[in-house]
Amino acid sequence: MSAAEQTEVIIIGGGIAGAGAAFEISRSAKVILLERESHCGYHTTGRSAASFTENYGNGIIRRIVLASRAFLTEPPAGFSDYPLLSKRGMITVARSDQLDLLHQELETAQALVPSIVAMTPAEAIARVPVLRADYLAGAYIEPHSMDIDVNGLHQGFLRGARACGAKIVTNAGVTGISRQGGQWRVETLAGTFVAPLIVNAAGAWGDEIAVMAGVRPIGLQPKRRTAFNIPAPDGVSITDWPLVNDVGAEFYFKPDAGQLLVSPADATASVPMDTYAEDIDVAIGAERLGQATTIEVQRVSRSWAGLRTFVADGSPVVGPDDEVPDFIWLVGQGGYGIKTSPALSRVCASLMAGDGLPDDVARQGVALADLTPHRLRSAGHQRASA
Repeated sequence: MSAAEQTEVIIIGGGIAGAGAAFEISRSAKVILLERESHCGYHTTGRSAASFTENYGNGIIRRIVLASRAFLTEPPAGFSDYPLLSKRGMITVARSDQLDLLHQELETAQALVPSIVAMTPAEAIARVPVLRADYLAGAYIEPHSMDIDVNGLHQGFLRGARACGAKIVTNAGVTGISRQGGQWRVETLAGTFVAPLIVNAAGAWGDEIAVMAGVRPIGLQPKRRTAFNIPAPDGVSITDWPLVNDVGAEFYFKPDAGQLLVSPADATASVPMDTYAEDIDVAIGAERLGQATTIEVQRVSRSWAGLRTFVADGSPVVGPDDEVPDFIWLVGQGGYGIKTSPALSRVCASLMAGDGLPDDVARQGVALADLTPHRLRSAGHQRASA
């Protein structure tokens, strides 16, 4: 039996959360990141719609996104060979029966992002000519919504972590976790690793990792989100189309590498798994697209699904466990993990070090109690025995 490898911090999970945490924590501590798959980002990170919008998610998510924009706009020197953000814009549309909701959402959106403005149906159709005039009753636009280079961001985190001495171990599915003498011992398929601190960035598997470690789970619920590509309409240039999002979260679509990416915006409860698109969800997405636009889906080029993992209040869970403080949570990003990763990575590193919230995150109106796991237990949410 080979000897256990000693380090200062073990991060479990190599998706965007774990990679970002490794990037930040490795600046001041020796880090080993463990990824169960053959490469990092295999699950949710690699299946993202890659949209940066400050008007999606609950209020805490939106504020964390605001705190992430500066990094994404101007990443550190050498972080990426190409810009992480590119122009896209996002139009939110509504049927006549959704107009009250549209007005409420617009008022909420403008409180945080004043550049979001209402537009007439005719203006929306001028931007996206396939929208049906008999469907569209109202709309608003977020002009500064962007596309994110997800791979560029993810690889930048990993490359930066390695440059600071972090070790990335793949094919390292965790088989057991124990604690003795102030040290965590993590058994994996790639060997045994020992450290005084664990960062749980295991996404949909976060509660399973906690149970292995003898830590009470926090009630993570993975939910499946489906997407598929279809060819662009014949004779139509879609390059400059914005993302089009239904105000009732029933569908969205956007240009994607010369095709259209379409999603029914489903949120089907799932167990942690390597999920896949169900035919019925693809059909629902195609039907909703056909109701809102003149596009008739004749062929699906590719379909896939990913798990978006939530806790009861819909906000991320970041920071030391309230009962086992050397077990650090970084989970529950709810599908917003790409665009929140710059700020949440810094939050994780700062809270692990006992330094509180970074000043710029606090200035956005985010409080410690909005993020730490204690809020879930003190509010009477799901317990380990549930």
